[in-house]
Amino acid sequence: MKHNLQLTILRHKKIDQLLTKILGIIGGGQLGMMLTEAAKKMSEYISDVIVLDPTKNCSAAKAGAKQIIADFKDKNAIVELSLQSDIITYEIESGNSEVLESINSGVTINPAPSTLRIIQDKYSQKKFLRENGLPVADFVVIESFDDIKEKIKFFGYPVMLKARRDAYDGRGNFRIENQEQITYAYEQFSGRSMMLERVVDFQMEVSVIAARNTKGQIATYPVVENIHEENILKTTIAPARVSKKISEEAEKIATKTMEVLQGAGVFGIEMFVTKDDKVLINEIAPRVHNSGHHTLQSSETSQFEQHLRAILGLDLGKTDLLHPTIMCNILGPRGFQGKYKPITIDQNNGVYLKMYQKDEAKPQRKMGHFNVVDVNNTKDINMLLKKAEEIKSLIKFNPV
Repeated sequence: MKHNLQLTILRHKKIDQLLTKILGIIGGGQLGMMLTEAAKKMSEYISDVIVLDPTKNCSAAKAGAKQIIADFKDKNAIVELSLQSDIITYEIESGNSEVLESINSGVTINPAPSTLRIIQDKYSQKKFLRENGLPVADFVVIESFDDIKEKIKFFGYPVMLKARRDAYDGRGNFRIENQEQITYAYEQFSGRSMMLERVVDFQMEVSVIAARNTKGQIATYPVVENIHEENILKTTIAPARVSKKISEEAEKIATKTMEVLQGAGVFGIEMFVTKDDKVLINEIAPRVHNSGHHTLQSSETSQFEQHLRAILGLDLGKTDLLHPTIMCNILGPRGFQGKYKPITIDQNNGVYLKMYQKDEAKPQRKMGHFNVVDVNNTKDINMLLKKAEEIKSLIKFNPV
């Protein structure tokens, strides 16, 4: 009897090992770090995490992930990742979608490489959205310098020139204010494919963190308000200070976006609320998103757990906002680059600090974030914002 029991236990252990999966992530920065941390809490489904990232001992590696050190687009490295993983996802949209589409080693890739390919090219992304009846600003492709001079006449000034690929945090955008700036703007993206887009006169930038699992189940988190400085997210306010009508419209647009893209995973859908209360999609990120960091404390299911649930084909978790929350990015200070002393703040009364364990600070580099949670549900956003500014003033990067 004892022998049979031991065999049964051993058999169950083997079945459990077969059921768990090795997760591969393209990108090992802060998003990969927080995905790794979420995966460690889901050991009944995920046995190990491997990241592909060019930075040795990247943030995700410090959280316990194994690492392949190579460029995000490195074909051989992506193939190696596929051979070591059961399922692959991304924390950055710079992966090589063509290589990912060619992989036939039996690994599951979510979001699908075809979805990634659409989103990687901003022109293709906007074209896809418009063809599917989703609201976007007017845009055109730019194929030459003469082309931009001619097409800019249809938009007037100001107008936004964008690199179509490999651009984030505003690094691929140039706002052209007048005719004299056309040549300089064009030269900034020399050798790259470009598009021209009408500047939206918006009252607010918002986003919806949306998830779709492999079974087609869709869930959205409440709309949040985003405040940017120099095209980098500074503060996220959850929930957004918008009317119920705008909130419902934004969530409706996010749901339809997930339906037509059909990708599995969490997507960050950035939107503009125009001066006349219309909602337009700005850009989509096929991954967990900076504006969803509040969910680590504000929701029962964080966006990181939700992403893993989605790509594993599990039921999606609850997305209700349990507590109003302010998220503030911690950026490297201007005029300083190098190693720094550990950042600490008083984590009491609903304050939560998350540093990304990056060895070196650089100007405007995302080094961490903190959440200020309305634990008493006073719903006093101004109070939370004031508290966040007080905390921010205390954060200093002191060189080692």
